Amino acid sequence: MEERRRNRRIELASTLVIKRMDQAGEPRQVDIEVTDVSKTGVGFSCPVKLEIGAVYESYLTIWTQEILHTFLEVIRVVEKEDGTYDCGSIFIGMSEQDASRIATYDTIDNMSE
Repeated sequence: MEERRRNRRIELASTLVIKRMDQAGEPRQVDIEVTDVSKTGVGFSCPVKLEIGAVYESYLTIWTQEILHTFLEVIRVVEKEDGTYDCGSIFIGMSEQDASRIATYDTIDNMSE
């Protein structure tokens, strides 16, 4: 498969709580497992099927235990054999400061290799 990512993805043990932004009614929160994160997006495993193109609010816990409040647009959803979904998303409107936190971790991670 051809690599289409603009930034190197790093593995990060974390979870997100997400809720869809474009639907009325009570927000639904879902715990998901982050598989990788970059300055521009995040890959994760989710127990429910998300819609491609939908924007979700998220709270990303990074390695420093800080929580980044972000918005994610889902760009890829693939169902796995176990009934969960692998998702790819891009950050929408992430502050440069938060993007720099992720880039800093990437730099430190590269130095330790």
